[in-house]
Amino acid sequence: MSQLPEDEHPHLTETEIDSTEVYRGRLLEVRLDRVRQPDGHETTREYIRHQGAVVIIPILDDGRLIFERQFRYPPRRAFLEFPAGKIDPGEDILNTGQRELLEETGYTASDWRYLGVMHPCIGYSNERIEIFVARGLVRQADQSLDHGEFLDLLTLSLDEAIAGVRSGEITDGKTITALFWAEKVIRSGW
Repeated sequence: MSQLPEDEHPHLTETEIDSTEVYRGRLLEVRLDRVRQPDGHETTREYIRHQGAVVIIPILDDGRLIFERQFRYPPRRAFLEFPAGKIDPGEDILNTGQRELLEETGYTASDWRYLGVMHPCIGYSNERIEIFVARGLVRQADQSLDHGEFLDLLTLSLDEAIAGVRSGEITDGKTITALFWAEKVIRSGW
C-alpha cells in the first residue's frame, strides 16, 4: 500500500495554526501546536519530532537471526531487539542500516532488501522506522558501539523469536513488526 498524500482525505485533516518548541534534545524535539480541526474548531496537539530510524533483520546463512539484548532506560529493563539506530541528518536510509549493523554487530551484508516502514507511536510522535533485511552476512570486526552503548549479541531461530513474542520475552514494537516481515520473507518468499 502506498503512502497517501495529506490532501487525499481533507475531511480528516487538521491544519497547523502555530507551533511552539517546548524542548529540544540530542534525539528528539517536543512541540505544542495549535491546530484547526476539520469542523473548524481549534485544539492543541503535543507531540515529539524524531529524525527517524532504521531496523535491520540480519539473517545468517543457517537461517538464525541476530538479536541484541540492551537495557532501555525509560522502561528500566533489558530488551531483546533487532539491531537499529537513528538516521543522521541527510543520511540515506540504506547507509544508516549498513552503519548500524557494522557498529552494533561487527557484520556487513552483501544483500540488502528494503521491506517497508512503520510508525511506532502515531498518537504522539512523527517517528518512522525503515525496515531492511540483510543477508550474506560476514563478520568483519568487533562491535564498535557508541559511547555509553552496551549490548549483548545472540542468535535465535525464527521459531524461537516468535515464541519469544508469544511468551512476552520480546515486547519491543519495532522488533515485533520486523519479525512479522521476517516470517513472510523466510517462509513465504515475500
